[in-house]
Amino acid sequence: MKCLFTHTICVEVIHLLWENNIVGQTIRSVRKAKGMSQEVLSGFAGIARTHLTMIECGTKQANFSTICKIAEAFDMRPSELVRKMEEAEEKRDK
Repeated sequence: MKCLFTHTICVEVIHLLWENNIVGQTIRSVRKAKGMSQEVLSGFAGIARTHLTMIECGTKQANFSTICKIAEAFDMRPSELVRKMEEAEEKRDK
């Protein structure tokens, strides 16, 4: 799946959301909603399970490429995943 976000826009959004660990929380939430284990998601995304764990826990920042891989593993566009992150940030701010 081709990433529809430009690299610059996606990186800026991820950086802004990263401060509150919205990225990791959103990935964990979507993963659980889809009934996927970390092992399954990391396998589909082609990343190490330990890397995914660190992203979900907020100890490692997901880069543009990783967000695209995870979105593809979720069978969604990267823009959809980023939108979910933005929605989580909006809920947190209320």
